[in-house]
Amino acid sequence: MATVIEASGLTKRYSGAPAPAVDGISFTVNEGEIFGLLGPNGAGKTTLISMLSCLASSDGGSAEIGGSDIVRDQNAVKRMIGLVPQELALYPTLSSHQNLLCFGGLYGLRGSELKASVGRVLEMVGLSDRADDRVETLSGGMKRRINIAAGLLHSPRVLFLDEPTVGVDPQSRNFIFEGIEALRRSGMTMLYTTHYMEEAQRLCDRVAIVDQGRVIALDTPKALMNAHGGVVSMAVEGGDVAAAVQTLAGVEGITRASAADARILVQSQNPAAILGRVVEVVSAAGLQIRAVEILEHNLESVFLDLTGRRLRD
Repeated sequence: MATVIEASGLTKRYSGAPAPAVDGISFTVNEGEIFGLLGPNGAGKTTLISMLSCLASSDGGSAEIGGSDIVRDQNAVKRMIGLVPQELALYPTLSSHQNLLCFGGLYGLRGSELKASVGRVLEMVGLSDRADDRVETLSGGMKRRINIAAGLLHSPRVLFLDEPTVGVDPQSRNFIFEGIEALRRSGMTMLYTTHYMEEAQRLCDRVAIVDQGRVIALDTPKALMNAHGGVVSMAVEGGDVAAAVQTLAGVEGITRASAADARILVQSQNPAAILGRVVEVVSAAGLQIRAVEILEHNLESVFLDLTGRRLRD
């Protein structure tokens, strides 16, 4: 499978900032893949997108898109990519149709080609019937969909989607998901940034979890979740919770044990295999077991395991 995006050691520093916004990030994206950049606000995702789309210079490292260098071959890179920015990049007093004519012209589209492309993307985002409405009269979800349409006018080889569902209602979000899945089926390569982990589980073939400007994990969503096993969650009462947790932390096969709100949480690569031993230890500590659950990891819990703190909105 061909590599479309290749980044090596990309770095970006802003004057006066205590640390780099992007700190030596490396990854590759394959043809037809949806590659997710996941992390909280401030992790460096948007800065990375800005460098790859030639909107910001890098302070170190290199990157190529479709074999073209983002510094030496910027015109070639810009012809290959479509960008859907986090902030809406639309003229509010113009209609949806007028906005798309404007952006299509900037991409070099003219005449019948431009007209056909505008009609195609309006149909793709389900807004053909709102083509003549001013953008300022549209709902937040509709504006997001026009924002996506603008990035698709010239049928790019690579599409950058920078948190495209921020602030939209569930129906619009699902419509956007379905559109992205259709683009994947057409063979388009996408780089998708988000801090909503459930989006990545649904859409992305591989993900890089980014925090404080660095990649802290990179794999398929399933592989990342499998690598972190699961959790035995046990509601208890009475007895010595602290003693039970201390003993459990030393049991083979248990990677972490903790207690909160009358509940003991035990993490393991194979939670089912260590369940019997957990019950023995808890019972020996004089605790009564009220309920037991085995919880599988999702991407958000993997993120918390890796960073040791809550996601920042």
